[in-house]
Amino acid sequence: MKIGFRLWVLIIVLALSILAISPSFKTGVLVTSIEKNSSSFEAGLRQGEVIKQINGKEIMGVEDYSTVVNDLFTDGKEKRIDIVTEENSITFLTNQTPQITVSEVPNSKIQTGLDLRGGARALVKPDVPITDDQLQDLVAISRNRFNVYGLSDVNIKGVSDLSGDSFMLVEVAGATPKDLEQLISQQGKFEAKVGNITVFEGGNKDISDVCRNDATCSGIRECFAAQGGYACNFAFVIYLREEAAQKHANITSQLSLDDTGKYLNESLYLYVDGTEVDSLLIGSSLRGQATTEIQIQGSGTGATREDAIKDARANMNRLQTILLTGSLPYKLEIVKLDTISPVLGQEFIHSILIAAVSAIVVVSLVIFVRYRRIKASLALLLTSFSELIIILGVAAMIRWNLDLPSIAGILATIGTGVDQQIIILDEAGRSKQLSIKERIKRASGIILSAYLTLVAAMIPLYWAGAGLFKGFALTTIIGVTAGVLITRPAFAEMIRRVEG
Repeated sequence: MKIGFRLWVLIIVLALSILAISPSFKTGVLVTSIEKNSSSFEAGLRQGEVIKQINGKEIMGVEDYSTVVNDLFTDGKEKRIDIVTEENSITFLTNQTPQITVSEVPNSKIQTGLDLRGGARALVKPDVPITDDQLQDLVAISRNRFNVYGLSDVNIKGVSDLSGDSFMLVEVAGATPKDLEQLISQQGKFEAKVGNITVFEGGNKDISDVCRNDATCSGIRECFAAQGGYACNFAFVIYLREEAAQKHANITSQLSLDDTGKYLNESLYLYVDGTEVDSLLIGSSLRGQATTEIQIQGSGTGATREDAIKDARANMNRLQTILLTGSLPYKLEIVKLDTISPVLGQEFIHSILIAAVSAIVVVSLVIFVRYRRIKASLALLLTSFSELIIILGVAAMIRWNLDLPSIAGILATIGTGVDQQIIILDEAGRSKQLSIKERIKRASGIILSAYLTLVAAMIPLYWAGAGLFKGFALTTIIGVTAGVLITRPAFAEMIRRVEG
């Protein structure tokens, strides 16, 4: 039997969704964070690597990792640690447990929220009203600060409620509410130093402006082949106030040039809360000059030229944000602070998957009993599972964190889909005076009206509650849209063939 266009669309979208989800059966443990300046970090171990072996012992998961590591450090003596990851082998000496945090290797690209992984979440409000641009600057500098603290699994975003109030939603996996509260309560401080002397501080005190969106004073300047890939240089201009410019001149006038003659023998070091986040070379032409315009340079690297450009642009944007905003410009008030148990989250995932699959199977059996058509029941079963896979595929593609509201949205979508498929079945089995094509067309009209009504209801919900219902609204919109454009037409085609 020839496969129709609508069925081909469903098959292609399903295949793309499965590729986006990328099911994996890897073993080992994933390094989620690592203490800088630790023995393992200095030996070359990095966040994101998957540990496969430690001292020749196979690591299948977190339990194996804990057992091996605990057995190694029972006597407090210095030990040689040989770690094999997917990328390389690392060896170092230490007398303490490696200062790293690990988790199970993800079995797909589907990302789950803090509700399901465990951790802490805070809804934070500035002490003064701020604009959308100011909120984005606050989010950017806050994200950089959390990175400085060595926290890898952090999600920070700006949200607002229906009243127009702006909030910052901070989610940290593996943290306690007390830890998160302490981090947020510290407003932070940015400093630029030459040696041990502070040249200028971030924010309005010393910096009047930073060139960000003008290609004449900000952008990627050159890219070239480097060892193992490519590197790209960027440059942008910052504008110092007169007092900061004179202080910079006084400090740099005492410095000499380096071996190249192009730069001074001291770099400009950037600190956030006393922790170094970057260092920049100072051009020789700036020595002793009270200039208010200083060009900041840096670079990015990557396996390809495109990757290097992306990395360079990200580094440039990060530095621009640091220099422009410096320390957190507002005192923050914690409006809501939550903690979620990861154990409950894992049990919930298993329970909800079993419930969803069971519900789809039971509904298909009910359809079979009601209509006495095995083909129609199988078509409904296939369509419902397809809808679930497509929603998960889109979520993986856009890197959306599936939280409890998102799961609720998926279940609501499946329920809505079953209702609409029953409409198609009922219309297809009604008056034989109309052709099957006309009956399906009438059912499609009803479904389209219901779709538009549902989307109209979800759009305001997307922003309601300071964005805490975004997951429910987004997954519902994705699901019903995929249903109207892909799965419903495919189901209608199946029923048309059955009825025909």
